[in-house]
Amino acid sequence: KHTNSWTPSSSNTTSSLPSPPPADLVISPNVAYMAAELVIAFLSTVGNVLVCAAVGLNRKLHTVTNYFLVSLAVADICVGVIAIPCAILTDIGLPRHNLYLCLLMLSVLIMFTQSSIFSLLAVAVERYVAIFMPFRYQVLMTPRNAVLVILTTWLLAFIIGLVPLMGWYKTPPESGNCFFVLVVDMTYMVYFNFFACVLTPLVIMFLIYAQIFVTVKRQVRRIASEQSGRGERQVRAAASMRREMKTATSLFLVLFLFTICWIPLHIINCFLLLCPHCPVPLELLLTAIILSHANSAVNPFLYAYTMTAFRDTFKAIFMCCRTLGDREASNAASGDDREVAAVRNAHQS
Repeated sequence: KHTNSWTPSSSNTTSSLPSPPPADLVISPNVAYMAAELVIAFLSTVGNVLVCAAVGLNRKLHTVTNYFLVSLAVADICVGVIAIPCAILTDIGLPRHNLYLCLLMLSVLIMFTQSSIFSLLAVAVERYVAIFMPFRYQVLMTPRNAVLVILTTWLLAFIIGLVPLMGWYKTPPESGNCFFVLVVDMTYMVYFNFFACVLTPLVIMFLIYAQIFVTVKRQVRRIASEQSGRGERQVRAAASMRREMKTATSLFLVLFLFTICWIPLHIINCFLLLCPHCPVPLELLLTAIILSHANSAVNPFLYAYTMTAFRDTFKAIFMCCRTLGDREASNAASGDDREVAAVRNAHQS
């Protein structure tokens, strides 16, 4: 019997798992699930490394907003490199008979998810300051302050993720298998992690973006309605407002996709806590797990689709790699030609 146990509810219900599996039980891995996880890990790692490289290489992308997006990309890289391998191991109950290592592995994705949420919240607050406090923006949103905010968000994320290691966990099963539902307390996952640390920031961010959209749209209409004295200054103001709207829309899409990918898994958590004997289909659970992990791979595609600066930088990076590859191939070919000519000359002599 296969029992999955990753992410904030990756586990079967009590009805599908009536008692802890015996110690000598060999748990077969779900090959389709593991294959999907490995594909997501690859896309997440490569795509988000590309995001970090783009911001590092293009001076136009050296903005406070993009520093927070780099923090989000680093969290997504960690999901691909660290969290998903941990998910695959805990999917078959490993490590066994090592409670604290088990708790650490099960807490890893919580940490990176929390860091992603805080990065998104930092982006939303930064956009709010840019639009509603433009004269204080240069003072408040300096690169130094951005780095301090990023370090603070990561520290808070690690503290929140490590709460189970501090004692908020279930009595481990006699089998010693590392399954999320048998080790991590669902009251922690629902009341502390979901309601306090996930849902509250998400609600705040949606309210911020709603206020941004309403205010920017109102200002664009006001500028457009001022027919008399429509000079160059007003034209620049209207263009600036439209840019702000476009940027806010792109960042809101990142937030919206994060919510769509993660909320189903948290809803299943609530269901498991409030109705522990109700059956949860394994296929539904695995789909929710894969969807939550897939969020780490979608942001680079979203940046490329909605943000011109990122798209152009991605193209430049690919073209540079392609040019280097062509140059190496050309050098190798010319080297082969020289070797052939040398051999031919030796025979002729």
